[in-house]
Amino acid sequence: MTVDALTDVAGLRVGHASRSGGGWLTGTTVVLAPEGGAVAAVDVRGGGPGTKETDALDPRNVVRTVEAVVLTGGSAYGLDAASGVMAWLEERGRGVPVGTDPAHVVPVVPAACVFDLGRGGDFRARPDAAMGRAAVEAAAASEPGARVPEGGVGAGTGAVAGGLKGGVGTASTVLGSGITVAALVVANAAGSALDPETGVLYGELYQGRVEYPPQRVHEAARRRLAEAAADNAPPPLNTTLAVVATDADLSKAQAQKLAGTAHDGIARAVRPVHLLHDGDTVFALATGARPLDAHPLALNEILAAGADLVTRAIVRAVRAAGSVDGPGGVWPSYGELYGTA
Repeated sequence: MTVDALTDVAGLRVGHASRSGGGWLTGTTVVLAPEGGAVAAVDVRGGGPGTKETDALDPRNVVRTVEAVVLTGGSAYGLDAASGVMAWLEERGRGVPVGTDPAHVVPVVPAACVFDLGRGGDFRARPDAAMGRAAVEAAAASEPGARVPEGGVGAGTGAVAGGLKGGVGTASTVLGSGITVAALVVANAAGSALDPETGVLYGELYQGRVEYPPQRVHEAARRRLAEAAADNAPPPLNTTLAVVATDADLSKAQAQKLAGTAHDGIARAVRPVHLLHDGDTVFALATGARPLDAHPLALNEILAAGADLVTRAIVRAVRAAGSVDGPGGVWPSYGELYGTA
């Protein structure tokens, strides 16, 4: 049984830690790999990324697998959340061995952040090592194949997508070869997920026939968005993050190709993308449970599916998010503006 989430890739678990109210509107999401790690790669396209340990994922470098990936709010300050995840992994002897003592390991924990500073009202309210630990503990405590909460949770707690409230979304598919591909995103884009002429989410235009909102509903939504934008400052400094995963046996170079083509999924769902004020970053994970040898075209199918799932996950993130009206700003949800159908 699948749950249409990143956790459909066997062995992967997802945990969120969130905080809102009292000046806070931020959080951290951790993708925890099975013990022994997963092959990992990354592709960064945004002009203003905030990342940690991404150089280690270059196929030319020695690190092959990672134990966890951290997605976090708090801009560059929030990358401290990865320290809490590292400490948790070290306590369990999980990481790159660096000595004869099994306890001597260095967990490689790549991380990327979104900009949500001040959205809860307090610029200094951002994730730290304790929040990272809480998120990885939540991942470890979850059941295999568990559903993943979406919307304004974890790293999506303070996310905004082009004036709409953004958040976390996830999706998965099983290919004809039996290989599973899945994606999890944090939709926090400077560009818009919404077609301004029709009110349709861009990402839904790639999913077949769509029902356009009535004109009166769309006009009311445009007015509401304009009013909210007038109250919100400064201008957006945002990022869309994604983790694309598969149970296929990929090399680091193949995983890097998957991370790169998955950016097409962001470009379908958000316009414009990869701007100077974006930090758009996609990680790829491969657990290696299913060989590619018996399926000559499987890699191309995986690459295509990864992009499709990122698009669908962004749609789900925006649809699952709830409105925010607080001291840091006003961000209506798509559901408030157009309904939840």
